[in-house]
Amino acid sequence: MINYEENIEVKGARVHNLKNIDVTIPREKLVVITGLSGSGKSSLAFDTIYAEGQRRYIETFSAYARQFLGGLERPDVDKIDGLSPVIAIEQKTTSKSPRSTVGTITEVYDFLRLLFARAGDAHSYNTGEKMVSYSDAQIKELIIEAYTDKKINILAPVIKSRKGHYRELFEQIAKQGFVKVRVDGEIRDIVKGMKVDRYKTHDIEIVIDRLKVQESEELHKRLAETINTAMYSGDNVLMVIEEGSDVPRYFSRDLMCPATGISYPTPEPNTFSFNSPKGMCPNCSGLGHVYEVNADKIFPNKKLSIKNGGIAPLGEYKKSWAFKQIETIAQRFGFELTDSISKIPQEAIDVLLYGGNESFEVDSKSLGVKRTYKIDYEGISNFIKNQFDQAESTSIKRWAKEYMDKIKCPTCEGTRLKKESLYFKIDDKNIAELAYMDIAELSNFFEGLEKNLEGNQLKIAEEIIKEIRTRIRFLLDVGLDYLSLNRSSKSLSGGEAQRIRLATQIGSQLVGVLYILDEPSIGLHQRDNSRLIKSLESLRDIGNSVIVVEHDRDMIERADHVIDIGPKAGKHGGEIISEGNPQDLKKHHTLTADYITGVKEIKVPKKRRKGNGEKIVLSGCTGNNLKNITVEFPLGKMIGVTGVSGSGKSTLINETLYPIMNAHYFNGVKKPMPYKKITGLEHIDKVIDINQSPIGRTPRSNPATYTGVFSEIRSLFTKTPEASIRGYKPGRFSFNVKGGRCETCQGGGLRVIEMNFLPDVYVECETCNGKRFNRETLEIRYKGKSISDVLEMTINEAVDFFELIPKIHRKLKTIQNVGLGYISLGQQSTTLSGGEAQRIKLATELSKRDTGNTFYILDEPTTGLHFEDIRVLMEVLNKLVDKGNTVLVIEHNLDVIKMVDHVIDIGYEGGRTGGQLIAHGTPEEICKVKDSYTAEFLRKELKK
Repeated sequence: MINYEENIEVKGARVHNLKNIDVTIPREKLVVITGLSGSGKSSLAFDTIYAEGQRRYIETFSAYARQFLGGLERPDVDKIDGLSPVIAIEQKTTSKSPRSTVGTITEVYDFLRLLFARAGDAHSYNTGEKMVSYSDAQIKELIIEAYTDKKINILAPVIKSRKGHYRELFEQIAKQGFVKVRVDGEIRDIVKGMKVDRYKTHDIEIVIDRLKVQESEELHKRLAETINTAMYSGDNVLMVIEEGSDVPRYFSRDLMCPATGISYPTPEPNTFSFNSPKGMCPNCSGLGHVYEVNADKIFPNKKLSIKNGGIAPLGEYKKSWAFKQIETIAQRFGFELTDSISKIPQEAIDVLLYGGNESFEVDSKSLGVKRTYKIDYEGISNFIKNQFDQAESTSIKRWAKEYMDKIKCPTCEGTRLKKESLYFKIDDKNIAELAYMDIAELSNFFEGLEKNLEGNQLKIAEEIIKEIRTRIRFLLDVGLDYLSLNRSSKSLSGGEAQRIRLATQIGSQLVGVLYILDEPSIGLHQRDNSRLIKSLESLRDIGNSVIVVEHDRDMIERADHVIDIGPKAGKHGGEIISEGNPQDLKKHHTLTADYITGVKEIKVPKKRRKGNGEKIVLSGCTGNNLKNITVEFPLGKMIGVTGVSGSGKSTLINETLYPIMNAHYFNGVKKPMPYKKITGLEHIDKVIDINQSPIGRTPRSNPATYTGVFSEIRSLFTKTPEASIRGYKPGRFSFNVKGGRCETCQGGGLRVIEMNFLPDVYVECETCNGKRFNRETLEIRYKGKSISDVLEMTINEAVDFFELIPKIHRKLKTIQNVGLGYISLGQQSTTLSGGEAQRIKLATELSKRDTGNTFYILDEPTTGLHFEDIRVLMEVLNKLVDKGNTVLVIEHNLDVIKMVDHVIDIGYEGGRTGGQLIAHGTPEEICKVKDSYTAEFLRKELKK
């Protein structure tokens, strides 16, 4: 009898390649599901257990809400018992909004906003003095105390340093019953039609009352009424001026600078939010950056004339209104449209860029009279800016963006917040300064903060600080000490995003939940691995069940229960080949067990390649946290770039080296991070970046379409006798073109049900049953298979099926060679992992004719790979290098690092304390470096 309080029982799971499996998963344990890539791990964890948990959750919705979900079907499983509420922490769920940051995702920034709203000290942005606020009773007492036996004027400020004639304002003041105003320091009677010089800036205050301060009950009553009226008219601020003096004293119910009278509204959490109008910088709307037109992009080649296309946005001369205006400007400033841009006077260039509006006369030599011309020109720069700001068309915006630079907002200097919000401080730091700190630095700031707070401030802040500390500790525990709160979520890697969500979940302190994680160790250096495992153990220890899909050796050995799925991938997988504790796993001779026990291993090469003697040298890199480093990349070798998470590897390679090379070989437009110079680019002839971004963002994209093999397959189908008789062209066999596709789902095979309150749901098309094509198209068969049958084949099956068609076979063979024989040709790209997408890109590049002089860049190619898959991948990469190419991998996996010819180690830590070149050389040379974390783990691997 199964105890469902202790176990989750899955019976008869048949999702994707699972072979009707039964599995018992202990509850409140750390369970690792491992096995070859494509063996069925995700099918069990996400597509069966998580999908059923999500379906049961939706069953609790009202009938009204459920009708919108229509076909959220139960996974193909007989039954699942003992299932808790399920939370999946995947790698592809981070928001790509520019407004989303590490601080907002983890909610640490929300607590900071609360802290500053409740316990922050306001300072004047004019004088730096501490702001003060008073109640009406306090103001009354202060006035009596300061002005006893003195005559005073009590005024309500209404205009401060603004231009205008203010006739309507004076009329309005008079209607309210007031008879005097103070204008620019002078008290005047209000008269009919009164106004001031509209072109000068003015200060205007209403004289509310004039009185002599002498202690009496009547004075108390009169002052209370006067203060109330002044506060109403002066927007919670009043001024007191002693007669015969020009120096005012300010009082406010809001926070106010006693010297200058500027006041801030009472702070609330939204005052510190860059996503709220109450806190965001008005210039950049809280984004921290703006787009500015770059004149060098408008005149890219100053040797060209306007006639020959010197003004890039306008192109070569043609008869148009714009060029007619430019001809008029040329007459005004005495230049020809055939003159090179460099010879045109600067004054004329300014008019071309920023416009002008003037009339001028020119002598007409032929008529002997003067003719008047008028320049009425908006200016190219202004036109581009207006198009970018106001155009509704994305293509026009994209066009305008080509001539603009993304720069830090000059108003808020990238802090995203209003000026006032930045003058609230805690321990002399504003909220933006805290958001700029990395998590480790922020942790130190909050460590002894209570000592620097006092009285009421301490009382209010204590609980909030505790909450912030707890959340910061969780971020430190998952190895994210190098991130800062203002880091955009768009810039996070899949592993970082997943670990942030993990830290957020630990912080929420839920119990009785089943968490399913997808390779949380991705992108994490071995040094930080134990901290991550401890975090998962703490999630388990508070009363949750944790299932991790993982290949990491340490994670497998620290698990309470290991489920190994195999024996191979795709159709040859989907079976439970081992389950039990890590010791039980080692007793079975599965592929996973053999690699963990050392029966199988990825062998260290007997000798390192010498390379071709050439190198690329990148000097003076200072992007993000890089400390002005110079790095050499020897060519004709396999290079490994290593270092702890956040040390600067991606900044050096993806943000500096690749954009420079891409611009050099292919005119790429991405601006590289700052560097001084680069040499040696002439020694290679192209660069290829193979990253983990999806190969497509819709279910229409798949490996067959991405690699281009589907075009060859469609052509093959048109050559069949039946297709020739019917006159079918290749478009007939495309699911993206009308004619041959199923029109109900428009060739998608799925229908999208859009949800307002949940992610979109895809359900199989009821007309074609997911086959994508109409009946007539499916009647055409090649070797007994329809076009839909071909799309459902795995790569391994397709390699045999198309063996006699060289063009198709060669492309499919390269996909098989990178270890993806188990995926199907038509598998939706949205279901591929980051590592699978990367290997499809690699296969696509491999199927092209390489030059033997190509520079390949791969960012963590081992993502999602089993030990055996890594061996297969390294064989492919080694073949590339053996042909003379250079392969650079950014990697933490020691099985890869020990195989490369040259290691570049960046460190020492992540974030601020990273960005230095610690060591470079062969893996054996790196092992000798004492300060390197990579060396520490590499020594064990190489048994040095």
